[in-house]
Amino acid sequence: METPAKWLHEIKNKFNNLVFYLFIKQMKIFNLALFIVATLFTPAVARQSPAPIYTLLKPDRVFDGEQMHPGWWVLVRDNRIEAAGEPKSMSVPSSAKIIDLKGETLMPGMIEGHSHLFLHPYNETPWNTQVLFESRAERTARAVVHARETLMAGFTTVRDLGTEGAGYDDVGLKAAINKGVIPGPRMLVATRAIVATGSYGPKSAVTEMVTVKGAEEADGIDGITHVVRSQIGYGADVVKIYVDYRWGINGAAEPTFTEAELKTAVEVAKSSGRTVAVHAGTAEGMRRAIAAGVTTIEHGDGGTPELFKQMKEKGIALCPTLAATEAIAGYMGWNKVTGAEPESVKQKHIAFTQAMQAGVTMCMGGDVGVFPHGDNAREMVLMADYGMKPIDVLRSATSVNSTVFKLKELGNIKSGYIADIIAVAGNPAEDINSVKQVKLVMKDGVIYTN
Repeated sequence: METPAKWLHEIKNKFNNLVFYLFIKQMKIFNLALFIVATLFTPAVARQSPAPIYTLLKPDRVFDGEQMHPGWWVLVRDNRIEAAGEPKSMSVPSSAKIIDLKGETLMPGMIEGHSHLFLHPYNETPWNTQVLFESRAERTARAVVHARETLMAGFTTVRDLGTEGAGYDDVGLKAAINKGVIPGPRMLVATRAIVATGSYGPKSAVTEMVTVKGAEEADGIDGITHVVRSQIGYGADVVKIYVDYRWGINGAAEPTFTEAELKTAVEVAKSSGRTVAVHAGTAEGMRRAIAAGVTTIEHGDGGTPELFKQMKEKGIALCPTLAATEAIAGYMGWNKVTGAEPESVKQKHIAFTQAMQAGVTMCMGGDVGVFPHGDNAREMVLMADYGMKPIDVLRSATSVNSTVFKLKELGNIKSGYIADIIAVAGNPAEDINSVKQVKLVMKDGVIYTN
């Protein structure tokens, strides 16, 4: 008769053998599963990494964002610029698609610095009527059309400085473009923009009436801190503030926020990496904005040589919006061909000239929406008419705007940069009107028109 100890030892051995057997069997099943997964899914993974697509662009010349280069070619690989330079310096794959652009200039996709995609020209529908009586659905539908018109005009990026009563709908428009739902430019959005309580419209003589406002109201240090953070939370890429507006006696333009309020807003915005753009048309409004350290001043009609000197010293750029001023004057009856310049246009000439003389960084931005989308280059033509060299206008619309707006890998034609590229007829460094003759638009390596 077996002793209990021996019997227990045999049971233990059999148990260990069973465990080992099950372990081996489990490993075989696991390895079989790995084999099946590898067999089924490896081809799919491989299909997700196709051979790169090359496109060779052969214009007469290339403006790279800084200089004009006759005879250069540009090679694009997928959505990036592979190379730009003399043809002999390039190694072009045999699979490359070749696009001849004879007689044309290749340049970076232009960057619109001051846009309102949710507005359309005021001679079609007044601003108040758009904000109060056009539905959000209609305004978004219009914005979709405006986005496409902007892209096809060669502007592959826009800084959109406020929906003017359409809430945060610019965030949704931007998302739809990024997802490929609709064609349009890259967007930097400001959402609702910020105004001092009581300063902005639309306004009503019926004091009890609550109306939609064209921007979000804020007051005091705590109030403006909250609104800046709130708009950033809802998706704002840039903070837009109205530092003055037409709320003075008899509708005169006067400052709105105090210097302390503006400094707080700038501190909060910049702590999150955001830039700050301010509407400023008065000397005092500009002075407060400069003291607060904003990124750009929009309009700047009330500028003085001393204020522009301070802007230069603090690295604050000017977005002059010449086209909006002239458009509004035209809506009020001015005929540019036969009529004398109104005071608003004369003052714009003076301010623009003084800013250039002071060496202020000039952004290209026309306040498009006041005038038709797709005609963005109207601002560039006026910048040249007002005395800026065409080559400097081209820089403003490309490399300068990309730097001021912190747009990495855009605004230049350089190896490794994103392939946002356009072609225009002729040589815009000799005739700036050429930028209105867009022949090809490539955004993120995709050709939208040829």
